Amino acid sequence: MGLNVLAVAIGGGIGATLRYLVSYWFGIAGITSNFPWSTFVVNAVGCFAIGFMSVVFDGPMGKNLGTWRIFAITGMTGGFTTLSTFGLETINLFERGAFGYAVINFVANIGICFVGILIGRAVGRMVFHAV
Repeated sequence: MGLNVLAVAIGGGIGATLRYLVSYWFGIAGITSNFPWSTFVVNAVGCFAIGFMSVVFDGPMGKNLGTWRIFAITGMTGGFTTLSTFGLETINLFERGAFGYAVINFVANIGICFVGILIGRAVGRMVFHAV
């Protein structure tokens, strides 16, 4: 357990740093618009990476690499973007034939998360704008 926690911490630090650097590079390159391109790129790259790594680590080459899997998938990719984890879990449900759960997972995550943001913002405004 201790080694796995360390693997997640190190991988997560690397992923979060990479996430920050992508936004930083977009700013330096002068890529600005009303569309959040850096977030889109991070999510797209992260989803590709977790898809690729899930095949590598879950296949024959991944035997005895449990800590490395946790480092790469849970830590690094999770620190880079959690959309990738959400996407992989939803695809895994579809592939296992759990179509109903896959749809529920997709709709609930998108819907509830957006509602959570709206409620969090409303509460934050009430707390910090109340004088």
